[in-house]
Amino acid sequence: MHDIRFIRNNPDGFDKALARRRIDPAAKDILAIDENRRQIQTAMQEKQQKRNALSKDVGKIKSTGGDASALIDEVADLKTSLADMEEQDRALAVQLDAMLMEYPNILDDQVPDGSDEEDNLLIRSVGEPLLPSFPAKDHVALGEGLNMMDFALGAKLSGSRFVVLRGALARLERAIAAFMLDTHTAEFGYVEHQPPFLVRGETMAGTGQLPKFAEDLFHTTDDRWLIPTAEVPLTNLVAGEILDEANLPLRMTAYTPCFRAEAGAAGRDTRGMIRQHQFSKVELVSISHPDHSDEELERMTSCAEAILNRLGLPYRVMKLCSGDTGFSARTTYDIEVWLPGQDEGKGMYREISSCSNCGDFQARRMRARYKNEASKTNEFVHTLNGSGLAVGRTMIAIMENGQQEDGSIAIPDVLQPYMGGIKTIERMSS
Repeated sequence: MHDIRFIRNNPDGFDKALARRRIDPAAKDILAIDENRRQIQTAMQEKQQKRNALSKDVGKIKSTGGDASALIDEVADLKTSLADMEEQDRALAVQLDAMLMEYPNILDDQVPDGSDEEDNLLIRSVGEPLLPSFPAKDHVALGEGLNMMDFALGAKLSGSRFVVLRGALARLERAIAAFMLDTHTAEFGYVEHQPPFLVRGETMAGTGQLPKFAEDLFHTTDDRWLIPTAEVPLTNLVAGEILDEANLPLRMTAYTPCFRAEAGAAGRDTRGMIRQHQFSKVELVSISHPDHSDEELERMTSCAEAILNRLGLPYRVMKLCSGDTGFSARTTYDIEVWLPGQDEGKGMYREISSCSNCGDFQARRMRARYKNEASKTNEFVHTLNGSGLAVGRTMIAIMENGQQEDGSIAIPDVLQPYMGGIKTIERMSS
């Protein structure tokens, strides 16, 4: 959500910020509603002052036995007029808030300009993106060959873009999540949470999913929403709170299922587990002091990278351009893992984590603040989120990078203790 004072003081700057995201100017329309509301509020103050003065006059006249009926009628008229104006003020406030919530976050100056993912900036590559010495298979062929990945059964139960995992692959998903949580909590200082998977509409709105992306979400009949990521409940834990400055940053993590209808993504990545309606993820969330959120983003990104390094998976880090940065983010790093089985065995990088600094954009929507000890004022925190990592895509990466010529999968050393000591996943007979 945007600060109306910023738009009042810098309308051209606001429109230029929208232009970077290829959005038409909006400051004029926003400020027209704002000005209308401010005029009504001024008129309300004047009428209230007049009403108070007349009420005192009525008291004086009555105390002397005089006839105050005309003034009483005038006070009554003012009361009715004020009630009407208060209703106008409320309606304009709702309209103004709706407009302020409609527009995406203002991008950081360091975000490169661009139209889409082709214009993202490569920051670094880690590991060698190798192809196996034999024809590479993708995770679908590998999983079905192992008799442990069944999309037909997923469709039987739930429709398209669902899967049933069994045997060692089901255990591998659990092992990946446990390894990630153990690393992030024991080494990187994130506190593990287990939040609800169903949340209220205002919780979704707090992090920017509503109202903009309603069609991409699953909505229940009792007005709850299935979370698209644990970012939503974790970030909203501080909604409406005034935090102690000394306790910042707060670092939280959670392993949850995630649900995305992705109505606007029909036909994209429909093969396999790349883009499903239900998937699992280990999420990282930081609630930061504004002065330190940029360095917190670097730290969060390094924590996500550490998982890939320990798994021995090649990856690269991209800084998203203006046309590819998400709605709530002011700057984002995407981490893309190498998948040798993609693109018909030629291999390609695919996103496995996005780490974003949202500045005070979400905090304004949630009214999440901290007590500034120097100024003794309440100021908005900065919020950050990132995948640490997407568990399903990590499993895909392990399968495709660890594939053997006979169709078995080599398990990374760090996961073997979570897999009962086995070093390879081999075909399940039944």
